[in-house]
Amino acid sequence: METRREGDGRGETPKYIQDDEGETLLQIARRALEEAVLHNRRWEPDLNGLSDHLRDPGASFVTLLTHGQLHGCIGTVAPIRPLALDVAANAVSAAFNDPRFPPLTPGELPHTSVEVSVLGPMQPVAYQSIHDLLAKIRPGVDGVLIKHGWHRGLLLPQVWEQLPSPTEFLAHVALKAGLSPDVYTDPETEVYVFQVQSFEQPAPSE
Repeated sequence: METRREGDGRGETPKYIQDDEGETLLQIARRALEEAVLHNRRWEPDLNGLSDHLRDPGASFVTLLTHGQLHGCIGTVAPIRPLALDVAANAVSAAFNDPRFPPLTPGELPHTSVEVSVLGPMQPVAYQSIHDLLAKIRPGVDGVLIKHGWHRGLLLPQVWEQLPSPTEFLAHVALKAGLSPDVYTDPETEVYVFQVQSFEQPAPSE
């Protein structure tokens, strides 16, 4: 298991998840995937015996990569259910409900790696101009969520690895929300940043 922690102290970050708890979350995600993909059945972990952190409400994203290529990324932005249950549900949703990709197949499962990202709280960003906003977004550290009307768009901090330019990063958040990049000039647009603590499990075939 590889652990990546992101955040440098601005606001609260979810660094309370220990490495052994991260390993448990990865095992939960993998088991939920196996039950859904191989046996077409829903599985949830027994909360008894899990740590308080995993039983407490939490928000997470689960990212699947098959043969090293993205094959699903689904998550929640607010802590509405126990973290362990959130990870299990998001793992299955990433496998079957990401509209960008076909459902994960049994043959692909051994070649699929899992990343679990535990989200910290959303922190609103007040800004006067796009240049002001760009100065307040920390590359490699902050994930970004935008809201405009019914539209929502989010990118995890890990995406900075593919989009290192703040301007490009924010543009892709807007596009993911189905909006134009100039949406940031609209005073009705809400911008939030957040940090994550992420854990990675390689594909079983690796």
